[in-house]
Amino acid sequence: MNKIKQQILDEIADSFAKSNDNEINNLIQDIDNANKIFIYGLGREKIVLTAFAMRLMHLGYDVHVIGDVTTPAITKGDLLITTSGTGYLSTVEALVNIANNNEARIAFFTAFPDAELPLKANTIIEIKAQTMKDNAVVDSIQPMGSLFEQTQLLILEYIIVELIQKHNLKEEDMVPNHTNLE
Repeated sequence: MNKIKQQILDEIADSFAKSNDNEINNLIQDIDNANKIFIYGLGREKIVLTAFAMRLMHLGYDVHVIGDVTTPAITKGDLLITTSGTGYLSTVEALVNIANNNEARIAFFTAFPDAELPLKANTIIEIKAQTMKDNAVVDSIQPMGSLFEQTQLLILEYIIVELIQKHNLKEEDMVPNHTNLE
């Protein structure tokens, strides 16, 4: 394997290994306790969260990607899962405020857990990875937050596996929820 491939794999493995099991378990509990789950992100982080929303739907959760015209109102007992690697996006702030005003729980993925916006969340999942923001703590050969997004995807896939095992599900239990409009 060439040196760059190995370095990328090493970066991802290191960042994923540094994820906090307690934070992840808190998110799993939030998911299981939620009436409805709402997903919001921008850019590549949105793509990662949208893939997660699809898997939650396959597991039978009532999940909605914010911005879709079929998104219902968020209310008490619901969960907003959002992300900002850099710790701040104005649209995320607006949605966090709406969720808080409606007594919904909030889970927030970020590399900057002590930033003002993530601190408004009930559950913070810190990803120790380079983002678009200058981050002297973690360096990556990959550009513009790729390591953050890759680590986030692995954490979310790990959560899906945990939920499958927790609820004694099998892949065939998920298949009926997979689209047949292909």
